[in-house]
Amino acid sequence: MSQIQPSSNALNLARRVLRIEAEAVLALIDRIDSDFLQALRLILNCRGRVVVSGMGKSGHVGRKIASTLASTGTPAYFVHPAEASHGDLGMITRDDVLIALSNSGESAELLMIVPIIKRQGAKLISLTGNAQSTLAIEADVHLDAAVKQEACPLNLAPTASTTAVLALGDALAVALLDSRGFGAEDFARSHPGGSLGRRLLTHVRDVMRVGSAVPEVVPATTLPDAILEMSRGGIGMTAVVSPEHRVIGIVTDGDLRRAFARNLDLRALTVSDIMGREPRAIGPERLAVEAVEMMEQHRINQLPVVDETGILVGALNMHDLFKAKVI
Repeated sequence: MSQIQPSSNALNLARRVLRIEAEAVLALIDRIDSDFLQALRLILNCRGRVVVSGMGKSGHVGRKIASTLASTGTPAYFVHPAEASHGDLGMITRDDVLIALSNSGESAELLMIVPIIKRQGAKLISLTGNAQSTLAIEADVHLDAAVKQEACPLNLAPTASTTAVLALGDALAVALLDSRGFGAEDFARSHPGGSLGRRLLTHVRDVMRVGSAVPEVVPATTLPDAILEMSRGGIGMTAVVSPEHRVIGIVTDGDLRRAFARNLDLRALTVSDIMGREPRAIGPERLAVEAVEMMEQHRINQLPVVDETGILVGALNMHDLFKAKVI
């Protein structure tokens, strides 16, 4: 069987689509005005949830907008307008804000529920491509998402119009995020399963080695015994502690190599002869990513973990952070 090949105009058509959609988004910039600010006020002062609704392709875009809002500090969910007329309308309360999406502004399923929404006291924000449409006129705030043309060569399939609405929804979400002072740690709390969540919610105490897994010696320990302790710990170092169990030094693989290079009699040495004094350490409450940054900045692979008084409570190395997927 012969295979169907792309048309000779495929690349030009694809470039045309991207150009039209890019122009549609750029045209929105001049429409970010007082109406946009009023929409932000309605959402920021909403005592309930933001409900997003739309039919067809607008519905698919609406689901994404609701998801973006929810993950950036604005509680939101999607309600299908047709299902709303058959019971799901009970999900919307007078304390909510409804964001209704319709390019024509005349979607029958949306217009059917608008009077009920307004009667019970919920606020309505419409995103349409027709400022004179019924949905735009009935809304408390209308945001204009009109486009000159669809990217579809037939000017029929929703393409540029859905891209414009999606971009406008992102603009709302980001402006709300900033107004709420929503930060990276807040974002991580709603994404605990992702890499960002691991990076921002994992503390040193979550990944550090504790108890007998932490190699430690005293300054008078002979070097051969210290080497045995380092081998037992398996993290390329041993902490050196005082009688009060405070960290006063550290011996690493690098210290041993330097001692070998100086042709010293290792059997006659003690830990105090080669240890690094006042070593870098980190607290258990610090973020694990801060341990990574410290290791990278100072080109080290391990850290003792100490409490606020300098007492040894744990240790970790780069492999522990790899294992925890912090890196």
